[in-house]
Amino acid sequence: MADLILHPPRAQKIPHPVTVHGETWDDPYFWLRDKDNPAVMEYLRAENAYTDAMLDHLKPLCRKLYQEMVSRINETDVSVPEQIDDYFYYSRTEAGYQYPIYARKKDHLEADEEIILDVNQLAEGHTYCHVGQIGVSPDHRWMAYVLDTTGYEDYTLYIKNLQTGELLPDVISGVKTDLQWTNDNQALLYTVSDDAMRSCAVYQHVLGDDPAQDQQIYFEADECFSLYLQKTRSKKYFKLISQSALTSEVRILGADQVDQELMLVAPRRTGRRYELFHHEATFYILTNEDAKNYRLMKTPEDAPGREHWQDVIPHRQAVKLDDVMVFKRHLVLWEREKGLIRIRIISLVQGDDFYLDLPEPTYTVYPVGNSVYDKTTLRFAYTSLVTPRSIFEVDMDTGERTLLKQYEVRGGYDASQYRSERIYATARDGTEIPISLVYRVGMTLNGKNPLILYGYGSYGISSEPYFNSDLLSLLDRGVIWAIAHVRGGGELGEEWHENGRFLHKKNTFTDFIDCAEHLIAQNYTNPAQLAIMGGSAGGLLMGAVINLRPDLFRVVLAKVPFVDVVNTMLDASLPLTTGEYEEWGNPNDKVYFDYIRSYSPYDNVVAQDYPEMLVTTGLNDPRVHYWEPVKWVAKLRDLKTSDNLLFLKTNLNAGHGGASGRYERLKETAFDFSFLLDRLGITA
Repeated sequence: MADLILHPPRAQKIPHPVTVHGETWDDPYFWLRDKDNPAVMEYLRAENAYTDAMLDHLKPLCRKLYQEMVSRINETDVSVPEQIDDYFYYSRTEAGYQYPIYARKKDHLEADEEIILDVNQLAEGHTYCHVGQIGVSPDHRWMAYVLDTTGYEDYTLYIKNLQTGELLPDVISGVKTDLQWTNDNQALLYTVSDDAMRSCAVYQHVLGDDPAQDQQIYFEADECFSLYLQKTRSKKYFKLISQSALTSEVRILGADQVDQELMLVAPRRTGRRYELFHHEATFYILTNEDAKNYRLMKTPEDAPGREHWQDVIPHRQAVKLDDVMVFKRHLVLWEREKGLIRIRIISLVQGDDFYLDLPEPTYTVYPVGNSVYDKTTLRFAYTSLVTPRSIFEVDMDTGERTLLKQYEVRGGYDASQYRSERIYATARDGTEIPISLVYRVGMTLNGKNPLILYGYGSYGISSEPYFNSDLLSLLDRGVIWAIAHVRGGGELGEEWHENGRFLHKKNTFTDFIDCAEHLIAQNYTNPAQLAIMGGSAGGLLMGAVINLRPDLFRVVLAKVPFVDVVNTMLDASLPLTTGEYEEWGNPNDKVYFDYIRSYSPYDNVVAQDYPEMLVTTGLNDPRVHYWEPVKWVAKLRDLKTSDNLLFLKTNLNAGHGGASGRYERLKETAFDFSFLLDRLGITA
């Protein structure tokens, strides 16, 4: 052990000059990108061995946390069934098994169960298993599903005869997760990816045909755009959506039989995004055209072109129209105001509307199921930092609400013993940044509490406050859990996103620092007891803030962190790069290159003290390649001036999302939490 403490792994430095825009610098850890190089794998295993040895003392705490987490969940549980025609579809889990079982019953819920897909059986012989999508044909006879067994998000499509239980020989590799059946049950549409893993084309497969003969329906040639496939809730049309970060374009195709021409709704125009929803003889259109926070428009079904669009819900400065759901007799609007979603239901028959009452100061709400067009009820999930996930069904005519299921927290959870609140930190430019918090009732705000501050802040994605029973293992040990809703996310509308991307990206980092300082100033915590964590683009946030203010944080957990931004964004052959020019900027333009290089965590590691850190990655991650965090750790080891511990943990059998099985995911969480607690001085 002493030898390991004195000698953590050191990656070899091999000169690798890089020249861009006339500037040349050395990237001595570039060689770590080649996982076919035995020396690279040797280094990853050495880092894992170092982490395992140095954190061996955490095993009792880790086991205890894992047992706590498992004890709170109903290991054998079932989802709320959804009725589609004569069948009730649902998923369930069984104690001791890692993966869900998908099943159905015919005519009534007391009927015999028919298992249509047991993911546990698919997982046999694999260290990773993920079913990305399941699609049952309209006549309920066939089921298609896509399966990834590496974590690299490289899916294979299978088709199962639900009457006989047999798989068809029609196996299609290299697909993405979008798939839709034609209404005649004879064919399905699916998407495929290019070498950069960009979803780029839609194909049609006719049952029984050789997949090599599948017909290409559409190919998206622009490398900055990805192609997505959906079906309208009315089931009348397929939607082929070409989309970049800033721009979208929709084509429609009749879903009865794919023997018609694609119809382009409105040609792409940089900066304009729109979505299409079918209703009887009308298309509703959600768009940001001249409406930063989006507006709702409509157009005749037989004349969907832009010149026919008419306003239905105008743009509002303080309210973002996040999403729209169209039923035969109702419109459901998901509106975001002051960072929280409101559900507005509009009758398309009577014209009246109402909002659902959602009382807590901070919460999360989202739709669940709702596959059937001709329904008068809406299902949604509601949760908050103190309220377990609850499935409600509301009558869209009367507003009457029914609780269908609240997911049980075993062990006697009492929500009244926890307090959730939302406060605001003032950023250095005067902007008010929301912070969501939860902690045990009775906690004294004396500046001496351990606190974990989470952040993300990219892509316009909102960090929603939801219930996670795993967090009880932190809260019951006196830890405060906090979420910094920094700019770059979507919590406060599209402007919130715009002010945290491109040449405003540094607002994300300074917002997070200002939130941390506010929590300290308000006596929630102090730097010696402040932990921070984030993953993926949130890992970029972690890397940036510790370069700027390493003194502010005691310990850092960076999961699959996007930290080698310059190199990644300069390499158009990598998955996601070209599609992300509209989030970070294209470094082939010197203005963006200079700006990205000024904050990219890997490029800005310097000789200074850094907090204690645990960095995790997955060898098969196609989104943030393993070599980004690995190079970052190597450089930090070389330059950091403190004795604070630095650990790298590489999952050699997983991708961006970590382990695929639910028990393995809980073990990963227990390991992460045990590290944070131990570094915060909580050892039991």
